Amino acid sequence: MNRIATIVFLVQLLQTAEGQVFPGSFMMVNSSGRASGQKAHLLLPTLKENDTHCIDFHYYLSSRDRSSPGSLNVYVKVNGGPQGNPIWNVSGIVTEGWVKAELAISTFWPHFYQVIFESVSLKGHPGYIAVDEVRVLAHPCRKAPHFLRLQNVEVNVGQNATFQCIAGGKWSQHDKLWLQQWNGRDTALMVTRVVNHRRFSATVSVADTSQRSISKYRCVIRSDGGSGVSNYAELIVKEPPTPIAPPELLAVGATYLWIKPNANSIIGDGPIILKEVEYRTTTGNWAETHIVDSPNYKLWHLDPDVEYEIRVLLTRPGEGGTGPPGPPLTTRTKCAGATKTSICKLVHVISVKNTCFKLKLTSLEEEEGALVLPLVISCTVPQITGFSFTPYGID
Repeated sequence: MNRIATIVFLVQLLQTAEGQVFPGSFMMVNSSGRASGQKAHLLLPTLKENDTHCIDFHYYLSSRDRSSPGSLNVYVKVNGGPQGNPIWNVSGIVTEGWVKAELAISTFWPHFYQVIFESVSLKGHPGYIAVDEVRVLAHPCRKAPHFLRLQNVEVNVGQNATFQCIAGGKWSQHDKLWLQQWNGRDTALMVTRVVNHRRFSATVSVADTSQRSISKYRCVIRSDGGSGVSNYAELIVKEPPTPIAPPELLAVGATYLWIKPNANSIIGDGPIILKEVEYRTTTGNWAETHIVDSPNYKLWHLDPDVEYEIRVLLTRPGEGGTGPPGPPLTTRTKCAGATKTSICKLVHVISVKNTCFKLKLTSLEEEEGALVLPLVISCTVPQITGFSFTPYGID
């Protein structure tokens, strides 16, 4: 673990290796004799700004042997949250005197933020890291771009999420743009487009939308003059809804089923903008889907005495908003009414005596043991095959 070095506040003269003298008051860290990675922090008061503003400061890195004494990082912590990664830093150099940098921070009341300066020492590189003249100015920065408000993004699980960072200022090919997560993870921006000479935009896709969550991101740009940082916006990942219970069966006919979708209790997120019924036979490999626009729904044109499996699909706003089908309702349609065709489904010759024979007529309902009709019909036929008859009592 890195130890925190003590910041030395010098109200005196700083004399560099080149013999230059800088009068005044400033914050300075002496990196001589420090182990690599030791840190010193300077925390500014918490700021609650209502309008566009700019923070500027001067920094100085010096070393007797002209090697870098370490690095200087700047963090912006919002609403007392995590420190995250730096939005600005300088390392690997020594400066020729004091250098000015700007911070264009687009965080406004009721949100608040704190700027943290951090120096990190480098072993075997004695020298000084100093900060001076930190000011909050009531006007836009002259060199660091200012971001417009970053909007929240809502997507469904498994879909791509895209943030659009729009900034006011001049775009340079040397500028570095990235998206910074609340926990400090950085994601490089993919596409930058110049809108006009005073404005440019950049987009980035966030791939981690595999599960229901809420996370925060902000846009950061590093330019020659300093850094700009946007407000934090939320990435809200919603889970498409699915019913907890199967549909409720209200009525059954030979060619229809009345159901109630039962979509009030769900797993996942609303609002529900579309309800659909998906049904199929339990022995078939086809399925049909119908839109439901009423509390109860009637499935038409079904086959008699067939078992069906019925599920409900729910959809919320956005691409990929349809959830998986809910639990199934499995039910069977009734048999068709008694007709000559339906009753005489099967004709069995039971016995033949001279010119009379006995028939067993099996209806569609016999599969469930509902009806068996043994009849004795008197007739005269020369042979059993090729006869026709009209059984009595069937019309």
